[in-house]
Amino acid sequence: MAVRIAICNRKGGTGKSTVSVNLAAGLAQQGLRVLVLDMDSQSHCAAGLGVPVRPPYLHDIFRRSDITLSDAIRTSDFPGLSLAPADPNFDHGMAGADQLLLSHHLASESLDSQYDVILIDTPPSQDQLLMNALMAAHWVIVPFVPHFLSYQGIKQLIRLMHGIKTTENPQLQLAGFLPTMASTTMRHHKKIMEEVGRHFGKDRILPAIRTDIRVADAFATGQPVIGFAPRSRAAEDFSQLSRCISERLQEQAH
Repeated sequence: MAVRIAICNRKGGTGKSTVSVNLAAGLAQQGLRVLVLDMDSQSHCAAGLGVPVRPPYLHDIFRRSDITLSDAIRTSDFPGLSLAPADPNFDHGMAGADQLLLSHHLASESLDSQYDVILIDTPPSQDQLLMNALMAAHWVIVPFVPHFLSYQGIKQLIRLMHGIKTTENPQLQLAGFLPTMASTTMRHHKKIMEEVGRHFGKDRILPAIRTDIRVADAFATGQPVIGFAPRSRAAEDFSQLSRCISERLQEQAH
């Protein structure tokens, strides 16, 4: 059965789509069957995987009863990796009131049995799409750029997660905080990462993703950086992150 992992931060610019695309590729490279659900209407996951942006979209399940989530899924050129792309013209206010709609589609279409991991890229706002993702997820990974404002966004998201876990989705758990665009030499970055570790536990900090222009280059060609520039430091970092998550998946399976 698939483990559903939401990639969340209420603050924009933390690299959620970059993480979704490249973590998915890293997990697929290890032989796992991976599905990416792009809930963010910026539709960056399709760009990062070279998937044409055309209907049906994932967002169609929120406005049409005759569309299934499976209708929106298409395979990428990266082996083992599929995507349900976002509609770049979707108005998030049209998501409706049903916060369990995504969960219902995943269950009724038996998608958990078709994949090992389902990654959910979320919008950077607290709306019904984010709530649908958190209601459906088992784990949450929180990407954050190590500076003060991102730290504030982390605390807001954790409060939201706590409310959902104690009321609607008791299986929801924090997989960890993921430093992105990180520097091991900038004093402020190190200070914020240490502060997050002190506040939430050092074991909650996932292997950091360093700044690397090759990530942007890879997006421009519609490829994950692991395939585009396998010897780059970003590819190295995402491979390490993928191994970390894969090990946790194996531990849970046992």
